[in-house]
Amino acid sequence: MPLLNSSYSGAPAYLYNGHLQTIVPSLTRRVTGVTYERERLTLSDGDFLDLDWIVTGKKRLVILTHGLEGDSQRQYILGAARLFSTNGFDVLAWNCRSCSGEMNRAFRLYNHGEIGDIAEVVEHALQTKSYEEIVLVGYSMGGNITLKYLGVHGKKLPPVVKRGIAISSPTDLGASALLLDRPSNRFYRNRFMKKLITKLNQKADRFPGRLDMAKLHQVKRWRDFDDFFSAPVNGYQDASDFYNQASAVNFMPDIVVPTLVLNAQNDPLLSPECSPGWLAEKHPFVFLETPKTGGHVGFLVLRDPYTYAERRALAFAQGFISR
Repeated sequence: MPLLNSSYSGAPAYLYNGHLQTIVPSLTRRVTGVTYERERLTLSDGDFLDLDWIVTGKKRLVILTHGLEGDSQRQYILGAARLFSTNGFDVLAWNCRSCSGEMNRAFRLYNHGEIGDIAEVVEHALQTKSYEEIVLVGYSMGGNITLKYLGVHGKKLPPVVKRGIAISSPTDLGASALLLDRPSNRFYRNRFMKKLITKLNQKADRFPGRLDMAKLHQVKRWRDFDDFFSAPVNGYQDASDFYNQASAVNFMPDIVVPTLVLNAQNDPLLSPECSPGWLAEKHPFVFLETPKTGGHVGFLVLRDPYTYAERRALAFAQGFISR
């Protein structure tokens, strides 16, 4: 399919670069009126996920997947939950392992390439409720998870899963890791690493000998962190193995349902490799939209309670390829 022209008019003028378009919505936006009903799902390996539902008896369900160190209470998840729930969808916002406020039981955490959990979430929704259509929407890491899940399952995807939407997604993890080492991205790098180190320390205390936390002193690049910690805690050999197995771009050619990839050109956390125009130009189901602005999971619109990404996701979920 040809690349999509974006109808996003751009962020408000006072948000004049990608960093402001990323940080300001995260710090200042407040979405109200969302009430979840929580369910704990026991996974096949004995661990658990906490699922947050909005159920009003609709025949369509949207499953929302958050980003790195996010959760179902993030404003971008709440915004999507409110918009979809008032437009004909039940909502399931699931929290990755360790992200719901309680540490998970297993040694492993969650990661960009883990699709077994989202597969169990989809299967649980199908087994416990009656839906005619499921749409998957993922943000940042959650977008990569969504895209990899769709690609890996390909023609074996549950027939009720009709569409996928990935917003601000690092589909090429190796390229994105290099960006985190830029001085201009130190804020994001430090924020992510601080939160992850807290969890890794808990894992090291609970599983003695499995992690060498002394190696933190050897971390000079984000790739070092992935080599020493992200890879071993999640079952990869090293950072290269992690990037290869987890990057959605390696699996997207096998996607068989209409799928939107929405990445801003000025996203400070995404490299050009994360927006694979070479694939979208020839792929019958992958639609790539790359507005000039928007930041990372930003896409604010002046005097609108919803972001462009949220309205765009709903429109695509309803069958509108372009807005």
